[in-house]
Amino acid sequence: MAFEGKVVLITGASSGIGEGTAQLFAQEGAMVAITGRNEARLRETLNKCKAPASGLSHLVIVADVTNEDDVKTIINNTIAHFGQLNVLVNNAGILEGGSIEETSLEQYDKIMNTNVRSVYHLTMLAVPHLIKTKGNIVNVSSVTGTRSFPNCLAYCISKSAVDQFTKCTALELAPKQVRVNAVNPGVIVTDIHKRGGMDDAAYAAFLEKGKNTHALGRVGTVDEVANGILFLASERASFITGANLPVCGGRHVMCPR
Repeated sequence: MAFEGKVVLITGASSGIGEGTAQLFAQEGAMVAITGRNEARLRETLNKCKAPASGLSHLVIVADVTNEDDVKTIINNTIAHFGQLNVLVNNAGILEGGSIEETSLEQYDKIMNTNVRSVYHLTMLAVPHLIKTKGNIVNVSSVTGTRSFPNCLAYCISKSAVDQFTKCTALELAPKQVRVNAVNPGVIVTDIHKRGGMDDAAYAAFLEKGKNTHALGRVGTVDEVANGILFLASERASFITGANLPVCGGRHVMCPR
């Protein structure tokens, strides 16, 4: 129960990596504040989270991280409910395909607002509370932040920005004993690719191709990423800050295919 008595705020917790991360932190004793746009799915996540040992309940916050007022509500409601914040997991993100010949400024703005601007804003508001607890931040980036891939231009740019944001804020907050790290997943079985436009057949082919694009010969699972996040947020990683942890089955060391 490494996180008993600690409060963990997780964005994008209604599915995928965010959902799995919320369950894992709750299993380890944390009180979790989970946020996303889909209340029904957030409630499903909540129902899968082990109840905290304290008298307080986990917290559901229905919010859009691209809305400035909603971001303020996320922080304000978390502090009002729990009185503290120990870990911020910036997980919310979207994916869309498109090369420089096919993209648009609308796509660029949509992806950057969700994947970068919201992280910037939420972190700004969370930092004073994390300084009080000497807490930490884990950002969910991607292998596309460290390697170049075709046909997902805006997404790659956004994750590179998250990586640099992680390193810069790690330097800035280290004197306050607040650690900042990121995980960089490879292909993970979630619904993000389908939400980004892949149909069932294309997604099945994409996962099959993943056997050749990851050194371990397979794509990853939500639990594998969640365990990486949990490690970076834990005292076991107490001397780690400014790191980008690949959770990608070796894809980051392979030539793109």
